[in-house]
Parts: sequence; C-alpha cells; structure tokens
Amino acid sequence: MTAAPEWTRPPRPEGWYADDLDELAEAPRHTELIDGALVFMTSPQRVWHARMVTALVNSLTHQAPPGVEVDREITIRLDKWNRPEPDLLAAAAPYDPSRTFYPPEETLLVVEVVSPESAHRDRTVKLRKYAEAGIADYWRIEEEDGSPVVHAYELDGPTRSYVPTAIHRDELRTTTPFAITLDLNGLVPSRNS
Repeated sequence: MTAAPEWTRPPRPEGWYADDLDELAEAPRHTELIDGALVFMTSPQRVWHARMVTALVNSLTHQAPPGVEVDREITIRLDKWNRPEPDLLAAAAPYDPSRTFYPPEETLLVVEVVSPESAHRDRTVKLRKYAEAGIADYWRIEEEDGSPVVHAYELDGPTRSYVPTAIHRDELRTTTPFAITLDLNGLVPSRNS
C-alpha cells in the first residue's frame, strides 16, 4: 500500500472547510466535502449515468424560466463542513462564469443520478443534508431495467426534512420549482431504438 499524497491530509485537526476545496488544485475533478472529509469520485462513470445527466441538463435548461441557471457537477456550499457536488442543480442566480459553488438559498432543485458507488450518499446522506440546508426540491434518479425512475421530494419547511411527493416512471410533470415536463424513457435512448 502506498502512502497518501501530502495534499490529502486535512489542514487542521478538525478536518477540511468548504472554502478549502477552491485551494486544492491537486484534487480529482469531482471532489466533494462531506462532514469535513474529502470524498473522491474514483469509479469510472457509466455511459447511462453520463447520458442521463447530459439529457437532464439540456431538457431543464430549455424549460427553465429567465433567471434560473441549470448546471452540472457544481458544488453547493451547505455550511462550513459540507460542499457536496450534485449531478445537476437549478438555481435562481445570475450567470457567473467564475462561480465554483452555489449557496443553498439560491438552489431550487438538486438532482442526483444514483450510481453504485454513490447510492448510500444519494439515498440517505445527501437527502438529509440538502433538506437541512433548506433546498426546496430534490430528485433522486434510479435506473430500473434501463429506464430512469425519478423519486421526487419536497421540503417540509418547519421540520427541515424531505417528504416524498411522487415516483415518476415514463413521464414527469411538475410545477415545482418551475413548470417541467420530461419524457423519461426518451432521455437516454439506446442506439438500437
């Protein structure tokens, strides 16, 4: 076993801070901060996951009203200790090409496309953290026989927890956080379709 590179050691005994991520030039591209610990995305990305994220970004960008930005793989600075990187998000914020994160108060929707290595974080850890930060809508997308299934959640403000609102198969229609219609089966067609 080889020693961990020096840059992976936290700069302080209590761990990493959210602002430290912008100073870690050596870190892999998809590095998150969860409870003061760095989380690296080291598994190869599956084609289904990559195409799903691209299709969602394109579709949501087309449907987003003026003043709403849709971005992929940009972190959300939840607090001093947490800066997760969702697969995509929609935010009520002006375009800023030098932005490296969004705050939760600008984030309208967070979408995680579940992959084997992220399943626990997407289904439990991030679900709780995004809710505690006050993000109004969360979608978790699972693959079911090659098709996407969207598990939609909405924030219950007083308890700062999510309540499931729907499980979407085939089609998704919603008015939150803005009017969205998705042909789920058409998002990731195979070449043989």
